[in-house]
Amino acid sequence: MESELKDLNSKSDKIHPPDSTHDGASAKDDRPLLKSDSSSAASSAAAGYNIQELEKKFAAYVRNDVFGTMGRGELPLKEKFLLGIALVTLLPLRIVFGMAILVVFYLICRICTLFFAPNREEEQEDYAHLGGWRRAVIVRLGRFLSRSLLFVAGFYWINETPKDSSSSQENSKNEGTHVSEENEPPGAIVSNHVSYIDILYHMSSSFPSFVAKRSVAKIPFVGLISKCLGCVYVQRESKSSDFKGVAGVVTDRVHKAHQNKSAPMMMLFPEGTTTNGDYLLPFKTGAFLAGAPMVPVILRYPYQRFSPAWDTITGVRHVVLLLCQFVNHMEVIHLPIYYPSQQEKDDPKQYANNVRRLMATEGNLIISDVGLAEK
Repeated sequence: MESELKDLNSKSDKIHPPDSTHDGASAKDDRPLLKSDSSSAASSAAAGYNIQELEKKFAAYVRNDVFGTMGRGELPLKEKFLLGIALVTLLPLRIVFGMAILVVFYLICRICTLFFAPNREEEQEDYAHLGGWRRAVIVRLGRFLSRSLLFVAGFYWINETPKDSSSSQENSKNEGTHVSEENEPPGAIVSNHVSYIDILYHMSSSFPSFVAKRSVAKIPFVGLISKCLGCVYVQRESKSSDFKGVAGVVTDRVHKAHQNKSAPMMMLFPEGTTTNGDYLLPFKTGAFLAGAPMVPVILRYPYQRFSPAWDTITGVRHVVLLLCQFVNHMEVIHLPIYYPSQQEKDDPKQYANNVRRLMATEGNLIISDVGLAEK
């Protein structure tokens, strides 16, 4: 951690924090992010100084909406009034409709998987091998119901922009990469990660498989849905050799999707965690080990009051505030299929860095060197 902080000091020109002030950095914040060992008189000043330093160095995780740092800022009277109205009107309705959609989705998955045993290879458990009408029903209704959940959450319109290949190809050349004209199918989708809402969008768009915590498979209703998606489960809290096995499964899935259009594509968030949406963190190379073509997608959430970014705010608080937002906005940029050069295939790290720079350029995102540990 200390070495990473020193590295960030030397690269501070890469991180440009927003200019807006944050309620969480004010004197009213009674929850300092760092503790000071000095006397009580100096502690208060040191705590405020440390918060400001954190916001500069770790700007990728700073909330800039009206709810302030960690969603606990002091609200003006107008915001309290709007929040109060939403709590007694929007919130109950959206919870009821959202749960109804989730139950319907679960029942569809339960019917389509009757008399079928899940695939249990490589310590995984999924129904990605289903075919025929069962797979078609799960995918088509799954996409529709995922979009319905987004609608219930206030995402009434989604602004999707496909980038033309000529623009992306020019940027790729600037990065020293290669874009092929071949019509090879992609093996994966890579996206920046801002919120759990990202997952719902990608389910509504292409219904791919995800990498998820192993505990997700045990969540009521959601567990079976994740198995029908063909999720690859990983024990993120573990430091064991489990990671190597998961990386192998992901690589195999990417290869299958690249070679067989009927196989579900992998949806990967190579940053490994969520940001406030203005930054792009370092990419992990697991998504690029297969060396297969992939589709880069950039997600943005324009907001005025509450930011849908799930950065440094608790899950329950985030869900409540999101559902109390009268209208939520989402912008999506679809880049053309990225075909790696032979050099990128041989060097997954270079492949990952080139795709990252391309996405940062096309999405107007700031490249940051902070990671999950700093968050």
